[in-house]
Amino acid sequence: MPGYLSLVLHAHLPFVRHPEHEKFLEESWLFEGITETYLPLIQILNTWQRDKLEARLTVSLSPTLCAMLLDKLLCERYARHLDGLIDLAEKEIHRTHWDRGFRDLAWMYHHKFTLARETWRYHDGNLVNAFRYFQDAGILEIITTAATHGLLPLMANHPPSVRAQILTARDHYNRCFGRDPCGIWLPECAYASGVEDYLQEANIRWFILDTHGILHATPRPRYSTFAPIFTPNGVAAFGRDFDSSRQVWSKHEGYPGDPRYRDFYRDIGFDLDFDYVKPHLPSPENRGFTGIKYFRITGKGEKQIYQRDAALAAASEHARHFLDERIAQIHKLESILDRPPIIVAPYDAELFGHWWYEGPEFLDFLVRKLGHEQKKTISLITPGEYLRRHPTNQIATPGASSWGEEGYWRVWLNESNEWIYPHLQVAQERMTDLARQFPDATGLTARALRQAARELLLAQASDWPFILRAKTSPEYARRRVKDHLLRFIALHEQLTLTQVDEKWLAEIESRDNLFPDVDWNYWK
Repeated sequence: MPGYLSLVLHAHLPFVRHPEHEKFLEESWLFEGITETYLPLIQILNTWQRDKLEARLTVSLSPTLCAMLLDKLLCERYARHLDGLIDLAEKEIHRTHWDRGFRDLAWMYHHKFTLARETWRYHDGNLVNAFRYFQDAGILEIITTAATHGLLPLMANHPPSVRAQILTARDHYNRCFGRDPCGIWLPECAYASGVEDYLQEANIRWFILDTHGILHATPRPRYSTFAPIFTPNGVAAFGRDFDSSRQVWSKHEGYPGDPRYRDFYRDIGFDLDFDYVKPHLPSPENRGFTGIKYFRITGKGEKQIYQRDAALAAASEHARHFLDERIAQIHKLESILDRPPIIVAPYDAELFGHWWYEGPEFLDFLVRKLGHEQKKTISLITPGEYLRRHPTNQIATPGASSWGEEGYWRVWLNESNEWIYPHLQVAQERMTDLARQFPDATGLTARALRQAARELLLAQASDWPFILRAKTSPEYARRRVKDHLLRFIALHEQLTLTQVDEKWLAEIESRDNLFPDVDWNYWK
């Protein structure tokens, strides 16, 4: 086999759950992800299985995302949200009756939302089990990430926190999928020396780095990013392929910027009468996204109406181009390397469907074209399967890196969010003190220790400093960090100086309810 392509999708959202509110704006992040990315992906996996395609896909499902997908309250709210989308599409069918272009699109959305509801109900609203089914069927390899997607290199000065993020993620993965994970998506692909020690403890065999994390390894990798390297303790690192990344992610060259594709920002939630769309908005008092968008990217000037057939043709063309480029890479490499090269193409899962509406169809076209036409040149593989086929690889120490701006930690450590880390450092050290003071706690004390662990993990999420830097929902991110730290401080005080307030503890347990069996001893 001359070469391999490994597609890796990283599905992650921060844990957002607010039972104290009937409707909460930021919960729409999950609802949009389910409708536009996760359900379409499950639908595509089903057709691949039905058509007996030789498809192998790697998906990272973060522990916080899985916790939300399994949460009864959020699932009930999503089901109501999906019913509301169908109602809105029906209203749009009537409103656009005399305008054929818009009417056809309204019918398209109605069909899409109805199919989403059928898929949701078919799986009894349990998408974690749906993904587990496809892993058990051999189509998917599901990997994990750190428990709350904390940026591990920024915890390097407190190793127990790195350990707890990884071991908690492993435990939660086992709870969801009935086995331990073989691979991990390091949050933001961020690596600093020493992380692999805790991966080894969790029996995780491989992870993914950005391109320069491999190219700057010591000694220099013989096969560039086209073969994994083994860290000195035997955990494998795969590097992101630069060319396949550029063709999808680049602002100027990437496929999603094609003017035939649907425009993400032009939504009827902003265009139509406020009273008309108000019942369907994520925040009833403010305009926002409904998910129904009628215009294509177009380019400069006035927006043109979205043409679904033209967009699908573009997705097919881009899938062909992407595959041809990968084949050209393989042909170039086969004369240089003494082993089959692997091209690792990792992306945020939410790019496919949410940000890039035609992304799921692009994946489908790509896999079908690859499976039917190029079996002798290139085949799909997961990183774990590659290691089983090719267990001998170069030993090298990767370079410190991330896939963020400038390739290191700038996005998550800068003037907008640096205030977080001194507070986290104190809380992390206090968590270790608690673990050492109460190693065998039971009853109310054990409950308080578990909740302290949850609050610290949630405060460590990389999402909050990212949002503060991006300024998308900065007040919400700032409040989340402060709330979790204040709850942790109160729990620490109750455990060490006063006594645990059971009524208050029960209240925050019901709110921040992920990782029910979290082990506080991981911080010792």
